[in-house]
Amino acid sequence: MRILIVTLAISLLAATVTSGDDGAASNQLVRHEVTRATSEINIDGVLDEPAWSDALRVNLDYEVQPGENISPPVSTECLVTYDDRRVYFGFIASDPDPSKIRARYSDRDRAWNDDWVGIVLDTFNDERRAYELLSNPLGVQIDAINDDVRGNYDDSWNAIWDSAGQITESGYQVEIAVPFSQIRFQSVDGTQVWGFDAIRSYPRNDRHHIGLFPRERGNNSYLGQTVKLVGMAGVSAGSNLELIPTLTATRNESRDQDPDSDFEESDSGGELGLSVRWGITPNMSLNGAVNPDFSQVEADAVQLDVNEQFALFFPESRPFFLEGADYFNTNLGLVHTRTVGDPSLAAKVTGKEGRHTLGLFTAQDDVTNLIFPGSEGSSSGSFDFQTLNTVGRYRYDLGRASTIGATVTDRRGDDYYNTVVSVDTVYRISEDDEIAFSAADSSTQYNQEMVEEFEVRDDAFGDTAILFNYQHSVRNWWTNVRYSDFGEGYRSDLGFRPRVDFRTWIVGGAKVWWGESGNFFNRIGLGADVDRTENQAGQLLDEELESWLNLNGPRQSFVHLGLGTRNQVYEGVEFDQNFYNLYFNMRPSADWWFGMDVNVGDWIDFDHVRPADRLILRPRVRYNFGRHLEVQYNHTYQRLDVEGGRLFEIHVPELRVVHQFNTRSFVRAIVQYSSIERDPTLYDEVVDAKSDDLLGQLLFTYKVNPETALYFGYTEVLLGTDELDLTRTDRTLFLKLSYAWLL
Repeated sequence: MRILIVTLAISLLAATVTSGDDGAASNQLVRHEVTRATSEINIDGVLDEPAWSDALRVNLDYEVQPGENISPPVSTECLVTYDDRRVYFGFIASDPDPSKIRARYSDRDRAWNDDWVGIVLDTFNDERRAYELLSNPLGVQIDAINDDVRGNYDDSWNAIWDSAGQITESGYQVEIAVPFSQIRFQSVDGTQVWGFDAIRSYPRNDRHHIGLFPRERGNNSYLGQTVKLVGMAGVSAGSNLELIPTLTATRNESRDQDPDSDFEESDSGGELGLSVRWGITPNMSLNGAVNPDFSQVEADAVQLDVNEQFALFFPESRPFFLEGADYFNTNLGLVHTRTVGDPSLAAKVTGKEGRHTLGLFTAQDDVTNLIFPGSEGSSSGSFDFQTLNTVGRYRYDLGRASTIGATVTDRRGDDYYNTVVSVDTVYRISEDDEIAFSAADSSTQYNQEMVEEFEVRDDAFGDTAILFNYQHSVRNWWTNVRYSDFGEGYRSDLGFRPRVDFRTWIVGGAKVWWGESGNFFNRIGLGADVDRTENQAGQLLDEELESWLNLNGPRQSFVHLGLGTRNQVYEGVEFDQNFYNLYFNMRPSADWWFGMDVNVGDWIDFDHVRPADRLILRPRVRYNFGRHLEVQYNHTYQRLDVEGGRLFEIHVPELRVVHQFNTRSFVRAIVQYSSIERDPTLYDEVVDAKSDDLLGQLLFTYKVNPETALYFGYTEVLLGTDELDLTRTDRTLFLKLSYAWLL
């Protein structure tokens, strides 16, 4: 209760302090009037309709990176108009040498390395959240949600909109049409006022970022600097009803690791599902699903879990959960929907009315996946019983750029429950200073199955969590103070929380030098931080001093050099460690990209509680053959040496080949091999000297839009040990169909 009272007091003070200047700066910003289209517009990448002649026309006059609000090297014009159903944006992007335009066919959200243009729409004009919709010169789409309050940029959000582009003799042109049904905006009778930016990325020796207005470096709010788009009086999202039936079918066959055994069918079958999205009002929507398809087509990125203390994080990629996911984001990470493993029913309401933002989510999960966290490690389990998972989130906007919010999560079933109540605030004291504060209280009861399998406590228990962060940032330097306090009994089972029972202080800062024309660098950052972590009993877990150097240079290169010293305590044993890390990437030409990640230094063999030397190498290379074919090779190498020899050595090479036929369809092949070699004499338990596995996947995809799609694929898995060579153990044939009816 003391935590909650303090949080509310801080937020009320923030509201009092900021209320006096509410909207004052907005009134001084540039406003652009947009008028209704005078003719129909066909989205074909050619701006030849009469409506474009009468549209609003604005020029992108500022290069904001790497140059600081200077004249850009190329000219770009953006045109804006609208009709009853859609808002339209046209771009005329000039280029002195169109042969150097970088434009390839790719899947959506994968054209970041190309030339592209796009728009930023703060449709509630609250300077807190914006839609970003971008297109490369061939019409390949990128869309994202920019959460300016928490600094989150989420390109997993997908909307149904139209784009087309064409390369011309003087550059390229792009047309974009965004249905009002796909975005949320203010429910007003009169004129709409949206925060607005038109942007262009022009990659050559440097990647030039170009926009409508000058940006102040060090300002903690990008959306607070946008110009305003005024007009679209009386527009409506219409009926705004989407019905998305789905069909998934799989045939799985498996066998023991014996080449002479027969394959047996397992977990095969098909399932029909239905998802519904209803725009109740222009600023509020309801999503529901019955027997939904929550299957993932994209394979998770390779992560090694050998000799790791805590559970690994895997991002959410299922469409239903991604819709409106940013409404539930908090600094404490209370909601990570990947914990909902196999839901049979789900519903979600999200919306915003004035200064009030709310979200409500519930799902019935047929399996219960849990992380059991601790101060020095975590374990995880999966249980075969149903839970009802519920999340409620409310946020109130304070002043021009601050917020206060509250979140409740609840998960329960079969004599188990976990409930978390939380409050949070983000208070922007000024353009340079920001405070974020969150506090939560949890209560938990494990059931008998969990108690017996993981030896956890069998009584009801609870605890609290606190997170405080202060950031001061100006053009040439920044400093940060962060405090985290998670009680031993704190649990947030609907989020991702693998560590509890600790308190951490971090103090850091950096000096920044900006390059000018003719310099070999665009930006240099030199910084350091110091941190100390204890458990709730006051015993040291680790303390660390780290420094780093970042450099952005020619050919879109980036270099990070870091070094530090650490004193870490594990199971009562102190380990003095020195460590070094290097990350480097570069694009030497339009078709080549490569990078290297190196980590070397002292580490711990956690299974045997002894010092070790660790080396991790991650080289990556990508090459584009023309506009349609991309080949990518990644390799992860890790070794751990202890007294007496090499404990283990791991190689994980991965090859991905993608042929993109056009903006809608592609075929992709993935081959991923993992090999682990161990010295059994250095282990206390019996282990194989060698184990390896091989995964191969072939996938064909055809997408009309993010919700209307066909996926057809085949996967094989081979396993090997000391006694047996690689042997095929699993094979899967899968089909996924979905279709979006927009009513």
